[in-house]
Amino acid sequence: MGRRAKNKQSAPEPLEPKVWSTTKKLGKRKIDVDTDAKPSARPLKKVKDIDGSEKSIGALKHTTSQRGKAQKPGRIAVDSNADSADGWEDVEDEVRRKVWTNDELKVFTGDIDDLDAEGDDINSSLKGIAQEFDFDSDEETDEPQLISKRMKLKQSKRPSNVLTTGSDGFEMTEDETEEEEGRTTMANMEARSHALDARAAAEAKLAAEELQAAAGDEEHDTDMDGDSNGEGDMDVDPFHLPTDAERAAEKQSGGPDLHIIQKRMRECVKVLGKFSRLSEKGRSRSEYTDQLLSDIASYYGYNEYLAEKLFQLFPVAEAIEFFEANEIPRPVTIRTNTLRTRRRDLAQALVNRGVNLEPIGKWTNVGLQVFESSVPIGATPEYLAGHYMLQAASSFLPVIALAPQPEERVLDMASAPGGKTTHIAALLQNTGVVFANDANKVRTKSLTANIHRLGCKNVVVCSYDGREFPKVMGGFDRVLLDAPCSGTGVISKDTSVKINKSDRDFTLLSHLQKQLILCAIDSVSPESKTGGYIVYSTCSVTVDENEAVVDYALRKRPNVKLVDTGLSFGREGYTKYRGKTFNPSLNLTRRFYPHVHNMDGFYVAKFKVEKRSKVMETEDITMDVTQTLDLHDQPKPGDDIGFDSDEDRPYLEEAKRRRMKVKGLRPPPRSKLPLLPTKI
Repeated sequence: MGRRAKNKQSAPEPLEPKVWSTTKKLGKRKIDVDTDAKPSARPLKKVKDIDGSEKSIGALKHTTSQRGKAQKPGRIAVDSNADSADGWEDVEDEVRRKVWTNDELKVFTGDIDDLDAEGDDINSSLKGIAQEFDFDSDEETDEPQLISKRMKLKQSKRPSNVLTTGSDGFEMTEDETEEEEGRTTMANMEARSHALDARAAAEAKLAAEELQAAAGDEEHDTDMDGDSNGEGDMDVDPFHLPTDAERAAEKQSGGPDLHIIQKRMRECVKVLGKFSRLSEKGRSRSEYTDQLLSDIASYYGYNEYLAEKLFQLFPVAEAIEFFEANEIPRPVTIRTNTLRTRRRDLAQALVNRGVNLEPIGKWTNVGLQVFESSVPIGATPEYLAGHYMLQAASSFLPVIALAPQPEERVLDMASAPGGKTTHIAALLQNTGVVFANDANKVRTKSLTANIHRLGCKNVVVCSYDGREFPKVMGGFDRVLLDAPCSGTGVISKDTSVKINKSDRDFTLLSHLQKQLILCAIDSVSPESKTGGYIVYSTCSVTVDENEAVVDYALRKRPNVKLVDTGLSFGREGYTKYRGKTFNPSLNLTRRFYPHVHNMDGFYVAKFKVEKRSKVMETEDITMDVTQTLDLHDQPKPGDDIGFDSDEDRPYLEEAKRRRMKVKGLRPPPRSKLPLLPTKI
């Protein structure tokens, strides 16, 4: 016998026929009341069967017991609101049978004698409401099922087609449908696994085809110059770039609406992306760029100079993302103080106080990102005890790149308010010494407070101009220079940067940074056995304050070279920018952007200081002498080189005049000095 016929239900046992007194064939039927029987103490509740008729619970249990163990009743619904006087009694004389008619399963309730009829007699003797069963549905229903699933599939007619899912076109046969509906056993587990694998492969193939088709449509799509309306129709007029007269009229009228500016920015970006196809005839690319810059400045609140300077750093589409990211605040992050606690213990303590947090990333083992907090994150007992420091994620980067080792002498040239200094002290494990310097004495108060709160015992606080530090103290193993900058990477924190920066500010800051980085290099001891490293960092994204300064240091100090920062992420620094060519080793530096890394804009470069050789010093002296001599004044071979006092006197007097000015003395007037000879 096959698997389907093994548990085939046997024929029901014959019951004594019962003659009904009512002539109704459909609807509710009542049995004849036996007057000799004792009245029931309590009417039985009625239940609704799947054919719509009603039975008592006792009759249903009796009927089920007659069918055997192969058939179990489904979930039944008790109608507690039905009239109990109309309940069924002595339903043991009634039996439910199923009949196949026109390839459909019919369920009826009738007399046992009617089951001997054939063909139309059987159909005419149905006293219940016929119900069709849907075998094509894979969904589970909450309706009671009094016919076993195995018997249903055995007696039903095999479908002529296969079942398909409407989404992926994956076909399932009847046997697979049966296994899908049945319980998972050791016998069908392998088949189900293969079916699921085949379905996943089909879905992956369909997804790849859709992705490829979408890419092809995007590549060969028609140019949609107009915006679509609510019905999906395209505007007839393409994007029109305002002329100079129209722009002047807009400025006089107070400017257009922000929605109009945003729409125009989007259209300009689209045109600049496909300029040859989407641009208007007779309009140059610079006109679209100028219009986009003007809209960016008015929409985001920048002055035109800074908007153009930041716009030139990125492609057109990415520049809009950068400006948009500057309007969103960066996530709140904290740094665990390993001198006091561990990150796991700190996280558990803050979670118990109602703080929702998680680690920042794999690149740091002390950082935590705070999503929301029911308590002030800067006033918890853990914060007051010095277990953590409120610090931006980008401020972790220069200390990670510096990588200080225990027992080293480290200098932090611009240390306030102390986030990087205390991080260095924690990495040193309170060994060695850290000199925390800041030129502003007012800021050293907050620096000292944080040092005491976090328990850093190896820090010396001082206040000097960083440009004087090689004369004050030198011989450090490592130096961290977080130079003063324009703050173009932290616009989300300080929005005043948008309007208060000009060309003069960038020129002065760049000059100061070049002086500081040379002094930092001179403060490092080349003979250090464990160190000899300098990390230069800024919270700016402009090239003038980053790559230009680093390239200047490489040219002025030939005994230093750039090394890998040790940071596993970040974009490489520029080696070429708008016609300027920098040292090729600048690709070892790292840039961080708010729209890419979800942190403040930052720049990190790491130097290695080497010993100066005698050959290098000789080459430097020769280079300086050659640069001061004119090509016509260079001595020829065999010429006698001598000194003319009268010729050199004007130069000596001019040098003396400069020295007097430096000392604050008033030099004599130039009229009394001999004139310098002029070259012909």
